[in-house]
Amino acid sequence: MDVIEAAKAAEKGRIARFRESDFFWKFRASPVAMVSFAVTVILVLSAVFAPLIAPYNPFDPASLNLMNGFSAPGVPNAFTGETFFLGTDDQGRDVFSTILYGMRISLFVGFAAVSFALVLGVTLGLIAGYVGGWTETIIMRIADVQLTFPSILVALLIFGVAKGFTPVEYRDQMAIWVLIIAIGLSDWVQFARVVRGATLVERNKEYVQAARLIGRTSPAIMLRHILPNVLSPVLVIATISLALAIIAEATLSFLGVGAPPTQPSLGTLIRIGQGFLFSGEWWILLYPAATLLTLALAVNLLGDWLRDALNPRLK
Repeated sequence: MDVIEAAKAAEKGRIARFRESDFFWKFRASPVAMVSFAVTVILVLSAVFAPLIAPYNPFDPASLNLMNGFSAPGVPNAFTGETFFLGTDDQGRDVFSTILYGMRISLFVGFAAVSFALVLGVTLGLIAGYVGGWTETIIMRIADVQLTFPSILVALLIFGVAKGFTPVEYRDQMAIWVLIIAIGLSDWVQFARVVRGATLVERNKEYVQAARLIGRTSPAIMLRHILPNVLSPVLVIATISLALAIIAEATLSFLGVGAPPTQPSLGTLIRIGQGFLFSGEWWILLYPAATLLTLALAVNLLGDWLRDALNPRLK
């Protein structure tokens, strides 16, 4: 019992220290940060619990009724009499349900792509900054060459090449994973450049020299000593990159080279809705586009605040 009570007391102490910290004070003092954080949490939780929230499963063909197609928001369908909160699309799918399920795919691709880019970029940045020499030159010249091309074009190129090597019968199944790899490979450069610069500063400090003297290996020094001290800017970049990755996924899906039609993301829903914009069914495009805009804006604003909050020069 004493151990449990001690653990609870330590936990309360950590919570109390967090509430008294500079970081939490800045968060409470920034209405933009609080609103963007709340909006991001609501949208992410809505996507995670979509099967519990959505009234229909838009990915289940058995639940679709073509007679419900093009139902206006809040207006009973002329044939079935059913009413849909945000209307339906051309296939009779509830737009509200498709947004929730589509947001799941967009967020999954965004988080997975940023995680992949983070791991790859941080690893290469640590190696380039710590090892130096020809290793650093090769890695950073590759990064410089990639920076000369827009990231969306790099993602398109990687997606096209990877899809070409994927067997035809597995293309729809592998489309999401190919999309993640394409976006991740197009975004690793910014992580590598920031980590490399920070590593160049950290590798000459006394604690790194002391680790070398006691016989620590280079991988151990990079992972246990240098990496924890360069994570703050990496987390900021990751937050901002999440919004960019979601937009990149939506762009690729809008162009028809992203998520398959059987698993539509927000970008796919926007592409479908564009075809009906001038025929009067505006809701098929408006609501998915508004959701994408809100999600990307909230994450981006949160990332901008996090960058300022973790900047030691602004303390």
